[in-house]
Amino acid sequence: MQFQQPQNHQNIETGMVPPQMNHGGHEMFDVHEVLAGSINTMNTYTMLSGHVQDPELRDILQRQKQFMADEYNITLECFKSGQDPSKPTQSYKMKQRNDFTFGMKPSQPKKPMQSTAEINDETIALSMLSAVKSGSTMKTNAAMESTNPVVRRVLADSLPNCIEMAYEISLYQNKHGYYQVPQLSQQDMQQMQNGYALAPVQPQMSGKLSPH
Repeated sequence: MQFQQPQNHQNIETGMVPPQMNHGGHEMFDVHEVLAGSINTMNTYTMLSGHVQDPELRDILQRQKQFMADEYNITLECFKSGQDPSKPTQSYKMKQRNDFTFGMKPSQPKKPMQSTAEINDETIALSMLSAVKSGSTMKTNAAMESTNPVVRRVLADSLPNCIEMAYEISLYQNKHGYYQVPQLSQQDMQQMQNGYALAPVQPQMSGKLSPH
């Protein structure tokens, strides 16, 4: 008795893989981590939202969470279908100005909280930043492992948004003294900047044969 080969197996052999199955093993595991991590980040934002005191931080949290939810839905849709999502990816826009205050000031040593009563805007902002940074790492790994071109593009499009969100949070932290940025002396900075020279670049060949 002859047994019919599974359809998926025949499709893979002939290269005719349906869009829903156009995912490699590493991609499946890594995108699974991305989706689970996105849910965890949004859950973290939800749990923190009730403790926020500063209206500015609350606005950042709410805007970022709403953007994350939309981005999560787009990623999930193309992961399930293997095709372009029903709406294009978007770019996150922060409201903060790009002004960092440099230098270190004396401050109390950091230590773990002993109770939830110690939750404040400083710890909330740090938790938000850690969650966004963690998500960017998972999305980078998943994008590098994705065989599906749509999923790869959607994940790659998400990375600048992670960077923008993290930058927005760090600017907020710096403005309120939660995040201090040390800076090298001008001499040391210039020495490091001048420690590299431009690489020689060969002109592009036109591809046309020169006349004999």
